[in-house]
Amino acid sequence: MRDTVQAEVVMTFLVSEELSFRIPVELGYDSSDPYAVKFTFHLPGDAPVTWAFARELLLDGLSQPSGEGDVHIAPASSQHLSDVFIRLQVGGEGALFRAGAAPLVAFLDRTDRVAPLGEERTVADFDYELAAALDSILAGNPEGQNAG
Repeated sequence: MRDTVQAEVVMTFLVSEELSFRIPVELGYDSSDPYAVKFTFHLPGDAPVTWAFARELLLDGLSQPSGEGDVHIAPASSQHLSDVFIRLQVGGEGALFRAGAAPLVAFLDRTDRVAPLGEERTVADFDYELAAALDSILAGNPEGQNAG
């Protein structure tokens, strides 16, 4: 069975020290990919942009600086859980967002009801999906499309 969790939050896009604006961001979780969360950013004048990264990274970033590579998440304050910074980086280009921690915690709590952290493997049938993908590749259908 495939379960999903969705939420919408408003984040502040910090363009520079002088310029910032609030944007809607859709949060998504799908039990078919139980280790990941997706954030879809709706920037004014642009097509929505979706980033997928580890659910555990989001959880860790609520309480301590976390992340390597393209996604970094850190609490805005070390004294109390209020806001977090989310930095997304592609090459030399980056974007910084500030989000309230409470809606992120509520979202993570809902994902935990679908697939408790540490038990993701029991939610997704990886062995079945791997066997189906291998069967498709061996049958000469690498797209995973059913022939016929």
